[in-house]
Amino acid sequence: MDSFRTPAARGHKRTPVSIEVTVNGVLNFVDGRITDLSEGGARIDGASMPARSRCEVHYGGAVTYAVVMWSEHDRMGVRFPYELTHGPLYNALKRARSASLIEPSQIFQTARPTVFGRRGLS
Repeated sequence: MDSFRTPAARGHKRTPVSIEVTVNGVLNFVDGRITDLSEGGARIDGASMPARSRCEVHYGGAVTYAVVMWSEHDRMGVRFPYELTHGPLYNALKRARSASLIEPSQIFQTARPTVFGRRGLS
């Protein structure tokens, strides 16, 4: 049986983010950036620890425990044994999801009508 998990099997919607964190392994602290976050886990760029190792993700004065699911030279994917339901990391996830709901055209709307080129002289 294939152990490959499809994104639908994850159970949580992944959200692109850019969150500076510190990851504490058994022997060291490593700075990294969460680039993909959900209630169940995260992708952390700039940090790498062995697969199946346990670590702590430090952000906003709080600690979130994690298990490394996969690891490459400069990034890793972690799973949270306890789903994010509160705290600074969860709040950052909620803010990122709220920001993604805004249509890009709404960000630049103004009360002035759009006029291109020279305005007609009256």
